[in-house]
Amino acid sequence: MNFSLTVLGSNAAIPANNRKLSAHLLNANERFFLIDCDEGTQFQLRMFHISMQRIRRIFISHLHGDHFFGLIGLLNSMHLLGRKEELHVYAPAMLRDILDVQLEASQTTLQFPLIFHALRFDQQELLFEDGRILIHSFPLKHSIPTCGFLFREKNPPRKVGVARSYAYCSDTAYSEEIIPYVQEVGLLYHEATFMQALAAAAADKFHSTAMEAANIASLAGVKKLLVGHFSARYEDIGPLLAEARTIFRETYPAEEGIVINI
Repeated sequence: MNFSLTVLGSNAAIPANNRKLSAHLLNANERFFLIDCDEGTQFQLRMFHISMQRIRRIFISHLHGDHFFGLIGLLNSMHLLGRKEELHVYAPAMLRDILDVQLEASQTTLQFPLIFHALRFDQQELLFEDGRILIHSFPLKHSIPTCGFLFREKNPPRKVGVARSYAYCSDTAYSEEIIPYVQEVGLLYHEATFMQALAAAAADKFHSTAMEAANIASLAGVKKLLVGHFSARYEDIGPLLAEARTIFRETYPAEEGIVINI
């Protein structure tokens, strides 16, 4: 049974160096979860042959534009393509008002039910559970309220043997407080905006370096680390990857279009 991640965007702040912005698509046994939604996410979904209408739940980590500016476009595309099935959005409470204003200004009434769930940022929270998956949010350390997300399989197929898991840590300063939430996950995505030479700038902006992401992965005992949210200053991300691998060898770059089986 499938439990895989597709990277749709990997850059920070602005599109640059042929890299789009933050968006990941998790396929958990043919159920699709979108995590963050940068500008043009619907284009990326089409480019990589993923049906946007199969997405049932969308998770927005925080309200910096490079993580949610694509959401209204995606919702409008779903609407124009005739979606009828309900869609759940988990996001900061203010996003509900933003979407309402955008829909009102464009005189758009969605053809499908949009069910909004406001996130909290002070503790771990169970967002969704059924017979096959558990989805939690947990607080990150950023300049505005921000959540990470943990997806953990329940009742894995017999041939898999162990539950598979994926943790998404979008924008965050280095913080060992997240370790209990991501302990021993199969795949950890952790932002790595800067190289270690800019560690002071990273801390000032509440971001992390590649080496800091690797240190979290090592301390948490995860199986694989995926780094992304690269600063536009880095045309070549090879040096970031090399720095991370000095601490955690199983580090991989979030390159658009790659599919990682967890």
